[in-house]
Amino acid sequence: MIEDILERLSLKTLAVAFISAFALLGITKWLNNERRIRALGGHARKQPTWFPFDAEIIARAVYATTHYKDVECWTRWFTTPKGMDYTFEASPFGRRMILTAEPENIKAILASQFTAYGKGERFNREWKPFLGDSIFTTDQEQWHNSRQLLRPQFIKDRVSDLDVFEEHVQVLMEHMAKAGRYWDGRQGKEFDLSDLFFRYTLDAATHFLLGRSAGSLDNPELEFADAFAEIQRIQNYLARAGPLNKFFPRTTFNKKLKILNEFVNPFIDDTLRLTPEELATKTKSEEGYTFLHALAGFTRDRQVLRDQLVAVLLAGRDTTASTLSWTFYELARHPEIYQKLRAEIIERVGLRRAPTYDDLKSMKYLQNVMHETLRLYPVVPYNIRFALHDTTLPLGGG
Repeated sequence: MIEDILERLSLKTLAVAFISAFALLGITKWLNNERRIRALGGHARKQPTWFPFDAEIIARAVYATTHYKDVECWTRWFTTPKGMDYTFEASPFGRRMILTAEPENIKAILASQFTAYGKGERFNREWKPFLGDSIFTTDQEQWHNSRQLLRPQFIKDRVSDLDVFEEHVQVLMEHMAKAGRYWDGRQGKEFDLSDLFFRYTLDAATHFLLGRSAGSLDNPELEFADAFAEIQRIQNYLARAGPLNKFFPRTTFNKKLKILNEFVNPFIDDTLRLTPEELATKTKSEEGYTFLHALAGFTRDRQVLRDQLVAVLLAGRDTTASTLSWTFYELARHPEIYQKLRAEIIERVGLRRAPTYDDLKSMKYLQNVMHETLRLYPVVPYNIRFALHDTTLPLGGG
């Protein structure tokens, strides 16, 4: 019977029927979504736009990140004719998203409603080539397992061992002095202090994690350092492009990713050659004991080791370098604060010896300077979360 009906229908009629059914399905899905949204409190403020499919928000985001104007872009989005409104929504190419800087909403996402939000499958898929299934890309049980794996490695007696950092601080200060009047007795000159900080933190992080420094302070043209920075730059574009990122070329990204893996993998190979008994006999005070050795004491999975190492390397390098850069920027603008901070350091540590962990803890003004820097220039100024199930935000709709 069905075959008889199909034979009587023209190709044009079938095409119209198919398109109509597809449209009806889409409308039904949209109506169901709208009903669920209204039942949960309704929409947030919509961002006005003349662009079809709300594509303007993606275009502006990509433009802002390529011109280092993210803060200006976000401020403009949250500004309305009636003042600041810190929550709005858009649906670029049909993907509903809510952008918020409302403190109560941030508190809900990161604390009181923590289990309702996660990175989501799409985020994991987009970041997996770089960060794998690490603590930064997974949710629920996988995230919990990553946290349990990493947390013991950051206990006080691990991070309070400052010898690794002191070694690279001395190299950093030497390079800073080379650009200033204290090196050759002549007038100082301008130089990129932020670049030195990013190279310093890369060297200290690789030394702490792998047992050997990347050496980027002494070798600015280091292939690994360039690859790591380029991967982050391209990944940032891919993340901002949303559903359009599939059209971005990835030749350079894949090439740099290969360099990153070729740098990390030999360290993993050397560690996995050690038997569990050999790893167990090592102590943190033994020469050559590393963060990687500690991880390998809990898992022998090479991919897990690679993913967690790269994630911690990313976190350890960028957050510290960014904070150091902004701290020195503000100290240069506020010489009275610089003088007060210097006086506290001289009083506690003096001019001859290196500071200890207890010294750092005891210097309250130093801690206040760092806290104020982090307040003004947070190391993670924006974050992404997906609702893992139907939920609500406390303020602003959505």
